[in-house]
Amino acid sequence: MNRTTRNKILIWVIALGLVNFAVYTFFYWYLQGDARNGFIEDGQFYLRGHFIRVRAGRASAAVSRNWWIYSYIHSISIWPTIGAVLLSMLCLARPHIIATMPTDSLLTGRTFVNLCAAVVIIVTLANTALFVWHLVQALQAANAGMDFGL
Repeated sequence: MNRTTRNKILIWVIALGLVNFAVYTFFYWYLQGDARNGFIEDGQFYLRGHFIRVRAGRASAAVSRNWWIYSYIHSISIWPTIGAVLLSMLCLARPHIIATMPTDSLLTGRTFVNLCAAVVIIVTLANTALFVWHLVQALQAANAGMDFGL
């Protein structure tokens, strides 16, 4: 793949990532929180939004199970989105980083870029897995009729 095509793809990844973040932010505002911060109590699904109503956050009115699941899945999607945007930006900046870091230093530009990419990948995968695990736990507790506060 030539550089121009690759860069166009990377720019599209960044643009789509920003759209996903904007949509998430809109629904966080519209629903007055998200399921990741919310809880399940007495078979009812609640969202919670920090800093929307009060500093500590307050639960929204009960929402449907479908809205709750949508909200949680969209919360999960933010982590891979952030990872993809950061990796795309890092890939676009890579030639400049390599060119500006001294080659005789302890940490070369290539090593720095690779370390940054590794950190982004590890943090993204860990947080995505953690959010998915919490969602599965919450749905299992809801199916068993137990309360699940996060």
